[in-house]
Amino acid sequence: MAVQDNLICVRNLKKHYNKGAIKALDGVTVDIHRGDVMVVVGPSGSGKSTFLRSLNLLEEPTEGEIIFEGVDITKKSIVLPDGKKKKLNINVHRQKMGMVFQHFNLFPHKTILANMTLAPIRVKGIDRAEAEKKAMELLARVGLADRANAYPIQLSGGQKQRVAIVRALAMEPDVMLFDEPTSALDPEMVGEVLDVMKELAKEGMTMVVVTHEMGFAREVGNRVLFMDEGKLVEQGTPEEIFEHPKNPRLQDFLSKVL
Repeated sequence: MAVQDNLICVRNLKKHYNKGAIKALDGVTVDIHRGDVMVVVGPSGSGKSTFLRSLNLLEEPTEGEIIFEGVDITKKSIVLPDGKKKKLNINVHRQKMGMVFQHFNLFPHKTILANMTLAPIRVKGIDRAEAEKKAMELLARVGLADRANAYPIQLSGGQKQRVAIVRALAMEPDVMLFDEPTSALDPEMVGEVLDVMKELAKEGMTMVVVTHEMGFAREVGNRVLFMDEGKLVEQGTPEEIFEHPKNPRLQDFLSKVL
């Protein structure tokens, strides 16, 4: 891949707690290319979510670089072409990164439509009518246009997560980050959320997905990362990771989950 295809370059990323006693991330280096569906797998506590949440600085790294669309977002300021320094506004970069959490994070006192339009109107300054039109198109896409005036409490877990995904899409991000998006769902609701994610992947959306759904990783991912104890232990295509794992720790992990 050419350098310009790199959407996010992660270099020697570290996140330490307790004065370095706990190494949640221990020197992770990886490139995320445009159009990648990168699936991050590994045992609980391996650093997967910390890695994902570091990509938009929800977790502030102890050390390392995260270069997003050519800008190192871990720096407090950036150098302009004329040599002057300008304070880095992380929120400008976060707008281009959609984030979907385990627990939907919808505003309970607002309707689904209001949840969808809040950020486009407030953050991007989009006209309300335009924002609502776009929101309705996105809700229709996931089969929830008829729930626009409902409140989150009136929706199932799977419906809430589908709303959370299209709410992130309403900001027209360049990359979507998913932090175990199905782990809080009843088993029968998992499929409806994964179907939406599969559609996004088909359309070429760049995605980084932390998940325990090995079937999804195998079928939809084009790259799989295996993490353990804060380190990136092995990476490759789904075939390389699942059919021909090299690292003994990965072999052991797959023997338990497949």
